[in-house]
Formats: sequence, structure tokens, C-alpha cells
Amino acid sequence: MIMKVTIAQLNPVVGDIDGNLKKAKDVLSNAGGTDLVVFPEMFLTGYPPRDLLEKKYFIERSMKAVEKLAKASENYDFGIIVGVPEKNGGKEGMGLYNTAVLLHKGKKKIVQRKSLLPTYDVFDEARYFDPADKIDVVGFGDEKIGISICEDAWNDPQLWHRRHYDFNPIEELAKKGATLMINISASPFHLGKGRIRYRLVSNHSKKHGVPFIYVNQVGANDELIFDGRSIFTDSDGKLVTSLPPFKETVVTVDTKEKGKSEYIEEGEMESLESALVLGVGDYFRKCGFREAVVGLSGGIDSAVTCALAVKALGKENVLGISMPSRFSSTGSVDDSERLAKNLGIEFKVIPIKEVHDSYIATLKEHFKGKKEDVTEENIQARIRGNLLMAFSNKFGHLVLSTGNKSEVSVGYCTLYGDMTGGLSVISDVPKTMVYELARYINRNKEIIPKETIEKPPSAELRPNQKDQDSLPPYDILDEILKYYVDERLSSDEIKSKGFNKDTVDWVIRTVNRNEYKRKQAAPGLKVTSKAFGQGRRIPIAAKHE
Repeated sequence: MIMKVTIAQLNPVVGDIDGNLKKAKDVLSNAGGTDLVVFPEMFLTGYPPRDLLEKKYFIERSMKAVEKLAKASENYDFGIIVGVPEKNGGKEGMGLYNTAVLLHKGKKKIVQRKSLLPTYDVFDEARYFDPADKIDVVGFGDEKIGISICEDAWNDPQLWHRRHYDFNPIEELAKKGATLMINISASPFHLGKGRIRYRLVSNHSKKHGVPFIYVNQVGANDELIFDGRSIFTDSDGKLVTSLPPFKETVVTVDTKEKGKSEYIEEGEMESLESALVLGVGDYFRKCGFREAVVGLSGGIDSAVTCALAVKALGKENVLGISMPSRFSSTGSVDDSERLAKNLGIEFKVIPIKEVHDSYIATLKEHFKGKKEDVTEENIQARIRGNLLMAFSNKFGHLVLSTGNKSEVSVGYCTLYGDMTGGLSVISDVPKTMVYELARYINRNKEIIPKETIEKPPSAELRPNQKDQDSLPPYDILDEILKYYVDERLSSDEIKSKGFNKDTVDWVIRTVNRNEYKRKQAAPGLKVTSKAFGQGRRIPIAAKHE
């Protein structure tokens, strides 16, 4: 018998149980001709709900939503699989399971609880959940379905040099006679993740000789972006269907269909742009903001941030402000104006020379006998931050911070200055990649002025200042940062790759010294395997390499 399964790759709002329930019901009302509708992990609460899970009323509301969905299932011939937190009836443990529930004809069956609870990088599930007390297949129609939840599928020995767990739920489900595997997931995005997931799912199908349906959440929640890319592979591990990335999609598949296509992933810059646009758009929509304000310096970071904001929010909802000082070049203001014109956004110029002069005059007596240094430079950045926040307060705009990962890594940014903002759009994008992204944004026509891309980067806080006066060349800096931050290599391991000893020592020392700054930064969208944010927990008051 051919079983038809509807993959509901949807974008829930964390905490909005009623809204997510309505979204599920909308799918069900249009799901005729299917046998089973499958929603992502923890769909009714949205993922990750974090400490909302510690609120008793929140769990009760989510379970009531399950009952409502079960009631709705009376009206349909097909079954429903949905993810939800479930109370653990025992007296010990964390008190909750991460559960997949099967609903059919008004009846609710606890199908499977999550066995593997990730506690690395951005994950902290052992804080809230207990592991499954048992694992088994469930009969539905003519199939024995092996249901797993996200991490349960990731302990494939072919994927890792060192596995996190000694138990493999997929192996167990296969031993128990599963004829169809279904994984409901909320797997966050980073560049290259899609191909890793495909290898994972394909390996499971091939190894156990069963079709595998992987249903992933899409959308962005705070720092995390979920790219969807749900997958269906046949019993030989060949791709039958791959859902599009970064958008809600509902597709019905036949479980006996054989794979005819190859897995094709879009280019890295296309993926990066789509992820950041989704991240910005969902942050605004889910937090209740509509308009953004961006400080335009004439540099590439603010230009890329502004272009992404326009794509996410619409040109009518983005304001660009140039705030030249005595050190700003005419070209920087002109480049900012040209960018604003190309994007079609409102643009203002607010010079800060007089305000800066007033600051210097006010501090003159207190700074007597001291040479001008980075203090006076940072005052300019903080004036700009204050002006942007004034617009935010007066008009309700959210300030977008424009710092890139390279600068944020080494603290080449000013607290309460250019770090001001409610969302840091490109804080996980290295400077060299920012240039690549700018060229991709310009792929069809010039949006970011070519002068912005071609000129040497500068903060323009002192005469003739260039970033490379203070930093190693960005191509070298980004390589060292990749090894130290993303891959967690030691100083000696990085030096063994041929980098200058003093440069490596400087980068590591500077990264560590600026941890306190990053703890005060706006939330940043995660697009690499290791971002500065909730997935990197380095102590501030510490001495280490």
C-alpha cells in the first residue's frame, strides 16, 4: 500500500500556542487525499521555548492545544503527528518530555519521546527535558512507523569522528521493524548545514532500507534561523523530494515513490542572503516592530545591513541616517546618499561636529594634560548611537547594529556607539564574507555603490584612519578567527599552519580581552557553525589562551 504523507514545513511563533494551533488547523483543512500530516518538533510551542517551559501554565496551555487538535482530527480521515512538551508523571527528573504525539479520529497517542537531549552549542535541552523512557515503532495503516525527534537522528557513526551518545535511536527503531522513518525536527541553520542533513538522512535510508521523511521547522527565533529544507529519501537513500529553504511549504509525498533527483543546494551567498533576510524579517514581525533605522557611514557593513533590511522589511520601512564628523570624507556621505537612492529609502544627514565639539569642551578641564586618543574617537561613535536611539524612541524604529564578525571578535567596535542596536544583522559574517555578500547583492544591478566596495575600510574617527592601521589584513584575521573561534584550536595549533606568531598572539589576546563587550551586544543572527551568542559561553573574568 502506498502511504501519502503531508510534510508541513511551517514557521511557528515561540510561545504563541493559539496562533500555532490555528496555523496547524489551516493546513489540516486543506490536506485532503493524504494519510498522515506531519508537523515539526515542538510545533505548538515553537522552538526553542527555553524557560517558558518552566512555567506551569505554559505547559498546561500547550497540552490543551493538543486536545483541541485531537478534537479537530475527528473531522478527518488522516492522522496527525505534532511535537509538544509533555509532562513527566514521575516524581524525579526535569518533569517534561519532548514528545511526538499521534492524533487520529479524535484519539491521542503518545508515539515517541525524544531520547537524545543535546546540550552543546545553542542547545540546552537537558535543562528542561528527561530522555525517553522507551522507544518503539507505531503501527499506522500498513506501516510500522519509526518516529524520532531531531537529535535522535544525529548519532550516525558515519557522520562524526566522536559521537555525543552511546545510543542510536534510529538503529533501535530499525531493529524493531520500522518500515518508514519519520523525524520531526527544529534544526537551526548554518552555512553548509543542508548538505550535512541530506547525507545524514540518506545514510539512514540506505543503511536500513526504509524510506525516511525529515520534517524541519522554518523561520527565525531570536538568534537562530531555521531553514526548513525538509527531505524525503527512498529506501535506497536516493532523494525523492527536498522542500525549498527559508519558506513555509506544505507538500504531500508517496512513501513508495523512488528517488529520481539529486540533492542540489543553492550557492553560499544566496543561502546567506536568504537566511539574513528571514532573520531580520521574523525578528521584526515576531517582536512587533515594523520600521528600522540604520546609521550609514558610507562603509560596506552599513550598506550591506541596509540592503538586507530593505529586502526583509520593504523600502518604506527603512530609514538611513548619515552622521558625518570633521573626519568623514565627502565620498562617505555621497556613497551613503547614493545607496539610499538605489534602495529607495528615506535618507537624512545629521552632522555631529558641533555636538562633538561640545563634548570636547565639556571634558577639556577634566582631560587637561592628556593627549587625544581613542577616547575622543569613541565619543563620536557614541554620539551617533545616541542620535539613532533618539529616532528609535521618537518614531518606534528599531536600530540595526552593523558590526561584522571580524570586528566584533577583536573588539574593533564601540560600546554604546556603533554597537548600539536591537538586532545585530551581520555580527556572524566575517569581513571577507561581507564583501562577497555585497557583490552578490549587486549581482543584477548596482545597489551598493562600487566605491563602497572598492575603498579601504575605515571607521573615519581620526584623520586618514584605515582599519588595517589597527588590524591585520582581513583575509589573515578571518582565517585565524575561524581556527580560534569556530574550530577552537590552540595558539600553537594555529601557528603550526604558518601564521605569524605575533599576529596569532595578538588576535587571541584581543578576542579574549573583548569578551565583556560581546556580552553587552545586541542579539546577532547565527549563520556560521559557531557564533558569538548563546552557543558560546566563555567566562569574562578569566585568564586563558
